[in-house]
Amino acid sequence: MKLKTSIILTTLVGLVATPAVANPVWDLYAGLAVGVGAETLFIDGKTENQSAQSFGAMFGVDIPAFRIEAEYNYLKQSDAHANLALANVYFKVPSTVVKPYIGVGAGVMFSGENEESNKSFDTTGAYQTMLGLTVETPALPFKFDIEARAVYAPDVYEIADKKPDFLHYEGRLKLRYIF
Repeated sequence: MKLKTSIILTTLVGLVATPAVANPVWDLYAGLAVGVGAETLFIDGKTENQSAQSFGAMFGVDIPAFRIEAEYNYLKQSDAHANLALANVYFKVPSTVVKPYIGVGAGVMFSGENEESNKSFDTTGAYQTMLGLTVETPALPFKFDIEARAVYAPDVYEIADKKPDFLHYEGRLKLRYIF
């Protein structure tokens, strides 16, 4: 009887005293993005629209309810291009394999050019909002984001004493590798 009691007591103490091994609370990641949409320049009450593409890279940290990242984007349309550097914060809705999220970002637009008007873009503030879904791959270290976003930058260059505002909106796909 003593042996049986000792084995049960030892097992219970071992289960309670042994530290649990769990996944880390946060994940570091790096990723790539590609998007398709349009750009609009607002000049003195008039608008100019053109189709556009974007290519990007990001690095960030994913914690249970939030995601924080640094992002670089190259925006291209038929006669203009621009570079963006942004810091983003996302709020993730808890769920299972597909996770909705909403995000905001702020940064700078730099080193851009409008070839049609032969103007270089000024370095200016840029702001963005994102709405999307994250799809997790349970057995692989990848996450896919399907996202809609809008990027706004005021006063991107000066032409004839007018400073147009810039709006880029698109749907994009992001692939993130979790370290």
